Amino acid sequence: MIEAQFPWLTAIVLLPLVASLLIPVLPDKEGKRVRWYALGVGIADFVLMCYAFWKHYDPSSATFQLAEKYAWVPQLGINWAVSVDGISVPLVLLAGLVTTLAILAAWQVDRKPRLFYFLMLLLYSAQIGVFVAQDLILLFIMWEVELVPVYLLISIWGGPKRRYAATKFILYTALASIFILVAALAMGLYGGGNLTFDMAELATRNYPLVLELLLYAGLLIAFGVKLAIFPMHTWLPDAHGEASAPVSMILAGVLLKMGGYGLIRLNMEMLNDAHVYFAPVLAIIGVVNIVYGALTSFGQTNMKRRLAYSSVSHMGFVLLGIASYTDLGVSGAMLQMISHGLIAAVLFFLAGVTYDRTHTLALDQMGGIGQAMPKVFALFTAGAMASLALPGMSGFASELSVFMGVTTGDIYSSSFRTVTVFLAAVGVILTPIYLLSMLRQIFFNSGAAPTCNLGNETVKASGDQEAVCFGTSCVLPANAHFRDASPREIFIAASFLVLIIGIGFYPKLATKLYDVKTVAVNAEVRQSYTQIAQGNRQIYAQGFLSSPQIVETEIATVAGIVK
Repeated sequence: MIEAQFPWLTAIVLLPLVASLLIPVLPDKEGKRVRWYALGVGIADFVLMCYAFWKHYDPSSATFQLAEKYAWVPQLGINWAVSVDGISVPLVLLAGLVTTLAILAAWQVDRKPRLFYFLMLLLYSAQIGVFVAQDLILLFIMWEVELVPVYLLISIWGGPKRRYAATKFILYTALASIFILVAALAMGLYGGGNLTFDMAELATRNYPLVLELLLYAGLLIAFGVKLAIFPMHTWLPDAHGEASAPVSMILAGVLLKMGGYGLIRLNMEMLNDAHVYFAPVLAIIGVVNIVYGALTSFGQTNMKRRLAYSSVSHMGFVLLGIASYTDLGVSGAMLQMISHGLIAAVLFFLAGVTYDRTHTLALDQMGGIGQAMPKVFALFTAGAMASLALPGMSGFASELSVFMGVTTGDIYSSSFRTVTVFLAAVGVILTPIYLLSMLRQIFFNSGAAPTCNLGNETVKASGDQEAVCFGTSCVLPANAHFRDASPREIFIAASFLVLIIGIGFYPKLATKLYDVKTVAVNAEVRQSYTQIAQGNRQIYAQGFLSSPQIVETEIATVAGIVK
């Protein structure tokens, strides 16, 4: 009884925050105790969330669970309201895993370690807060708090252009997040009745269509910037190009998913009618993201920028799934967020491992280190195979679900579906091209002629028969600093790859957490479409987009699913 009444979600959100406040007083001169302390806090919070969801979360229910609500600023109708459902649970677990492993990946940070790990724990808390908040103002506050540590982590521990990248990140995301506040105030104040920002209550209000469309458009900008949709994506390659590997892991693994979460939670679930009008726009933007991201990634010579544009491309599948009007498509969008979170995190981590050895991100300066670092090569190859959607990997399951969802949908015309699937397939074809060429440039011969000359006498005198070549510089194996992956690095990469392969062979490991919820959300959207199309059969343009024949029984069927 006591365990059932325990404030699990509040504890999960506040544990990293409270623990971070103790870092300044920890007795530690070299930063070794601080990193162990931060890692211990991350593991404890991840174990706590796993236990809470295992014992008290029922995936067969579409309702909000583990709900907690405490009056915070009652005069303004602001409450500390947190709960989880199928949309938030997998993303909370993803955030906990990625952030904990990112703390372990930052094991060698020796510059201002107290500040670094303080910011990492603060970021940990804010991320979880975004996914569990059920008060719009609370969500906005957590959204804003998350921006501060990311800005500082990039601007202090980033690359040569770190301040430019950090400033661009904060400008894009902070300005866009204003739309969340404006939408929250508009929804909370609408009607002149009880002032509230509770999402469950706001979702039951009937807003005028014009207001709902404006709210949807504003939130699409706010979440679209975070999701890095075209053309609001340009902050992402700069941030990834300058951020350290642990920060890039969180950027790609968790922060992008906040945008997708917001689109499903607010735009799709709370603004059903507006989603009917915007769904084709999301599908078109999704296709643009897929093709543009893939083509631009292929032209990048910076390793992390290539991976960043790859993320832009993969986020297009999330938009396609959200716009599909099918249970399989929406489920695929959720699975794509989970899958990409794992795959992108491991790829950016391994990019950091490679940079630690080579001290460069320029692909045209790399080459020939595969034999010197076979473990890194094997792990990097496995991550790349997952990203290009190799069967047996989670990326294949998620992208296939989106493709099937779009193909089997009955809302869009066959011509629209054909064009959409064809263009998305072009992006899929381009993915192995730019990923495999990246592997070749990093680990095999880059094609550049070595500037040094290791004569036979030098080689014989050293007793070594082969020279380790990196880009245009060659050194003897005895003098090479290209050490292979350490046990810590293998553990981090393997933690991601085991889940990637596990979900690839058995997608139900992830889908069972959210399928009931995504089916309910999609049913509500289809019900809105059915009602709108009854009064306006020309809701979509004839030819390229067309509405199907609406029958009375569909309304009753969809209403039964929602109920």
